[in-house]
Amino acid sequence: MCGRFSLTAEPGEVAEFFALLGVEDFPARYNIAPTQPILLVIAGDRPEPGSNMPDRRAMLARWGLVPAWAKNPADMPLNINARSETAAEKPSFRTAMRHRRVLVPASGFYEWQRDGAGKRAQPYWMRPKHGGIVAFGGLMETYAEPGGSEIDTAAILTTAASDDIAPIHDRMPVVIRPEDFEAWLDCRTREPRDVAHLMRAPEQGFFVPIPVSDKVNKVTNTGPDLQERVEAEILSASKEQASEKQKPGNAGQLSLF
Repeated sequence: MCGRFSLTAEPGEVAEFFALLGVEDFPARYNIAPTQPILLVIAGDRPEPGSNMPDRRAMLARWGLVPAWAKNPADMPLNINARSETAAEKPSFRTAMRHRRVLVPASGFYEWQRDGAGKRAQPYWMRPKHGGIVAFGGLMETYAEPGGSEIDTAAILTTAASDDIAPIHDRMPVVIRPEDFEAWLDCRTREPRDVAHLMRAPEQGFFVPIPVSDKVNKVTNTGPDLQERVEAEILSASKEQASEKQKPGNAGQLSLF
């Protein structure tokens, strides 16, 4: 899954990466959490005559997709993620999967690895090996509130984790490559089955997992220190247990024979 991510690139870098004419200024964000606004890249109406630039624009949406048919969002689960394998069939996502596929600019994401007992979790900052920006595959839906106001909402698509990330978590965001942006955003001529092959994990080594402190667990912590490397607590605990077993007094506990 993807429960937190980051976007620290400059607006100009985002505009260049996604071939946008421009992006309104925004601050670096190190701890983007559900229900907060997230930046989306969507297909525009049509390219300008004579322009060689793709027609794309940026917009903000609330992270947590609400289907247009929902009567009361409070009764709905917080759909921050959509499983890529079933999004085209699920009632909450199938309309967006057909008509409103988007890109979600990011500098990386956070994931939590649980210990064997499931009692503790070690956070990891997952950043691209070569830095820069990545584009998560996303879905958007506009929900009309009973009072008449509208709110744009979005979810990030996930897929089975690559082999190097799987020991930390079995799911990860779908990453759309720049050469596939046009196909992914083209909801006029390309149906979900036409882009199903794009919803995959990147190759091994694309993301570098960096153990970080549990400060990222609190949404009020928003500074760059969240991405500073620490010694993994779960790994440290494992080392301590192994060391304890090797002490002379515990030698008899290593084997029944």
